[in-house]
Amino acid sequence: MITLEICCYGAECALIAQEFGADRIELCSSPAEGGLTPSYGCLKQTMDTVNIPVHPIVRPRGGDFCYSDSEFEAIKHDISLIRQLGFPGVVYGILNREGHIDIPRMRILKALSGDMAVTFHRAFDMCISPKQAYEQLTELGVARILTSGQQQNAELGLPLLKELNVLAGKTPNGPIIMAGAGVKLSNLQKFIDAGLSEVHTSAGKVMPSSMNYRKAGVTMSANMEMDEFTHYCVDRDVVEAMKNLLTITNYD
Repeated sequence: MITLEICCYGAECALIAQEFGADRIELCSSPAEGGLTPSYGCLKQTMDTVNIPVHPIVRPRGGDFCYSDSEFEAIKHDISLIRQLGFPGVVYGILNREGHIDIPRMRILKALSGDMAVTFHRAFDMCISPKQAYEQLTELGVARILTSGQQQNAELGLPLLKELNVLAGKTPNGPIIMAGAGVKLSNLQKFIDAGLSEVHTSAGKVMPSSMNYRKAGVTMSANMEMDEFTHYCVDRDVVEAMKNLLTITNYD
C-alpha cells in the first residue's frame, strides 16, 4: 500500500487533508521557511480533532540544520511536549558542521522520542554521503527518511531515490524512503513506478483572505513583496485526486 502524507500548516488544513484521503499528516508552521515547529495551540487543536496519524515537525528556525546549544535545548523541549501530548510520530533532523548526521545529538533526541516513530526530514538532502547517512539512521532506529534524493525536487532526485529504496528493501528494519519536495498530481505516477511506498506533498494552494477591509501599504513581513491577504492551504481536490490514483495503484 502506498502511503500519502500531506504537509499541513495548521489544524484546519489537517482536517481537510484527512477528509479527502490523507493517510498521515506532517504538521508544520511557516510554509515560507519550509516548515517550522507548530505552536502548542496548533498541536493541541490538531490532536483533539484529527483521527489519522499526525507527526509534527520540530525545527526551531529556517536555514541550515546545524544548531546552537540553545536551539538544541528548544528542540528537546518541543519533542518532550509532543510526546506528552500523545502524538504517534515526530519529524526532525540534525547535522554537524561537516555535513554528517550529528550522531550524539540524534541519540539524545531519539531517547526523548520514546515510542514515537521518528522521521528524519530533508536535512538528509544536505548530507555529504547519503548512503552513509542511511546506514547511520538505520542504527539509530529512525522509522523513515523524507528526501528529495538530494536534488531541488524529488522528480530530479529519482535516481538516488530509487537507489535508496532498493537499499531499504535489503536492510532489515531500515528506514522507509519517503519522496518529498515537488511531488504533485502531475508527476505522482513516476514515484509509483519507481516502487516507492510513501510520498509526501503539501498538495496546497494560495487562498485569499476573508477580510473585506484591506489596509494598503502595511505588511507584517520583512519581505515587502508578500501579499498580506493570502495564505497557504491544502487543496482538497488535489488530495482527493492523488489518493484516488494511489488507491487504483494499490489495488492493481
